[in-house]
Amino acid sequence: MKKINVLVACGAGIATSTIIMKKIEDLFKENKIEANLMQIKISEAASKQENADILISTTMLPTTYRIPAITAVPFLTGIGEDKLKEKILVAISEIQANK
Repeated sequence: MKKINVLVACGAGIATSTIIMKKIEDLFKENKIEANLMQIKISEAASKQENADILISTTMLPTTYRIPAITAVPFLTGIGEDKLKEKILVAISEIQANK
């Protein structure tokens, strides 16, 4: 199965995206999902989506994207984290089915 290309974004591409990168890495490892993760600023997402399969962001999404985009605030708050993980896994399985 091909690797999934994931954009992980926050406002500056430094702080909160670093926190969720680890959570996404752990989630993917637990579920045997091979992925390339790229940490970016949310302002870069539109220009980088051509080479990505999904966008996971800690900030509000300023536009719509051609790839699935998920807001991952529950990874920061802990509230609704299990539902978020399930949402990400469902999106990844749909992406893999279409690759």
